[in-house]
Amino acid sequence: MTDTQTVADVMQEMQGKFKSDKATGMTETFQFDITGDGGGQWNAVINDGEATFSEGVAADPSVTITAGADDWIRIVNGQLNPQMAFMTGKIKVKGNIGLATKLGSLFL
Repeated sequence: MTDTQTVADVMQEMQGKFKSDKATGMTETFQFDITGDGGGQWNAVINDGEATFSEGVAADPSVTITAGADDWIRIVNGQLNPQMAFMTGKIKVKGNIGLATKLGSLFL
């Protein structure tokens, strides 16, 4: 398997990996603020088992995840443990931290 190299590709890959069965009954919005070269802002709106990804800022996100572009790519490619990245400050979470912990089971 080839590792995804750009943040835009990573976000597209996450959308393709979305596990709708894990999101039944869930209505939440993830905001991803990816900083540095190649970064940007994306959001994923989950509504009862369906996810819609968009570029840009969500109106009222349930949780905002901020990470550097290189770190985010490494997380999605399985090269960086998300919990370790959080503990070492490579990922910052604002809002529903419990929801952020479901990121892996929903998208990765």
